[in-house]
Amino acid sequence: MSHYLIRDIHTLVTMVDGEPDLRGAHLLIEDGRISEIIPADQSDRLNTRLKQENLEIIDGSHCVVYPGFINTHHHLYQTLTRNIPRVQNAKLFDWLIGLYEVWRELREEAVEVSTQVGVGELLLYGCTTTTDHFYVFPNKASAELLDVEIETARKMGVRFHPTRGSMSRGKSEGGLPPDDLVQKPEAILADCERVIDKYHDPAPHSMCRIILAPCSPFSVTTELLEETIQVARRRGVRCHTHLCETLDEEKYCLEVYGKRPLDYMAEVGWIGDDVWFAHGIYFNEDEIRRLADTRTGIAHCPSSNLRLGSGIAPIPAMRQAGVPVGLAVDGSASNDSSNLARELQMALLVHRVGTSVESMPPRRVLEMATTGGAAILGQPEIGRIKPGAAADLAMFRLDRIDYAGAMADPAHALLFCGAGPRADLTMVNGRILVRHGQLVDLDEQALFHRANEIAERMLKATEDKLGVKYR
Repeated sequence: MSHYLIRDIHTLVTMVDGEPDLRGAHLLIEDGRISEIIPADQSDRLNTRLKQENLEIIDGSHCVVYPGFINTHHHLYQTLTRNIPRVQNAKLFDWLIGLYEVWRELREEAVEVSTQVGVGELLLYGCTTTTDHFYVFPNKASAELLDVEIETARKMGVRFHPTRGSMSRGKSEGGLPPDDLVQKPEAILADCERVIDKYHDPAPHSMCRIILAPCSPFSVTTELLEETIQVARRRGVRCHTHLCETLDEEKYCLEVYGKRPLDYMAEVGWIGDDVWFAHGIYFNEDEIRRLADTRTGIAHCPSSNLRLGSGIAPIPAMRQAGVPVGLAVDGSASNDSSNLARELQMALLVHRVGTSVESMPPRRVLEMATTGGAAILGQPEIGRIKPGAAADLAMFRLDRIDYAGAMADPAHALLFCGAGPRADLTMVNGRILVRHGQLVDLDEQALFHRANEIAERMLKATEDKLGVKYR
């Protein structure tokens, strides 16, 4: 494994509690770990390190370096169904109903390519760890689509927390998805055990940990939720699902279960520090306190929530109460992007309306994107830059016109200026995956054309089958 010295870093943002940002420091990376931080005034230590053999020197003099960003909710398969006119102006339930028809066409090649697109885009914008909520298993496709995604992500080098998602309640049983997109509970649970056995690595610095993730209260049965959390706790893995994303979901839970969404999930055991929910827009004050008391986490997806008109999650109130909160892009058919740097900007801005400008300072946003995500995923060796931590880094150039006049606070220029820029360098586990703003191991143009060919086939098959135009 290569060793690196990033020297003369303009601004090093460690995200270690109580530590200030460092100017002019040098960062040594060895064997996939942060080995040493050398302050700017310790030239003797620097000179000693410069004499090492097999050490690549990287100039950081015009750069800000952060811990790699952590994405706590995604649907990578959706990168092939972005920007479709038929659902551009639809709210969540209508959007899902429209896209379920296209997702029926998912096959192995589509999963491989959509993963390459989504993970590639995440890496380009400084994300080094991502989860993914994969819950669509068409009856006509291989049952092992998740394996395709995991193996593709492994080759790309991202730190990955994939979920074995599920849907068991089809339209004929009062659910939202078509019947040929749902699976039998026994098949789901057996496959959960299989992927845990095959892929889950609980060790520190793990590159792959499995999570169990039924899709939502309106697409799985009560029994599957109960059995899934039991399997997860017996096997020592975390659980994840969507919750309180829309008022339609709240209405559904009240009508079908006679309870608000959080009360229902608590009744089936889905609350605690090994659980986190995506969205959480419609929690009330009592529910926020309950989340904080149980250390149940939230993945905040600001752009997706705005794009679908779902609402704005009460993140300032959650943070004040002590709820663990991470940042997320959500699926690339509701966000239409996997740019986590843009999510930092969105999270900064959206919570300043309707509350106060002080309700979302920039450092709090960085916390959600780094240490907050690490806490939710239970992986404390990521999200901070300190000796012994994982060498997961995002480095952005500051010597661009976007940041001219912004050097009074270079650590937060990324949030206030520009438009979610590409990282100059992204490193995961001590391996450089983005260099000079380009993916090291993937041809972007070739991937673009391959992805669009598959997307076109999926849309055409859907239109021919339904006799309905999607474009």
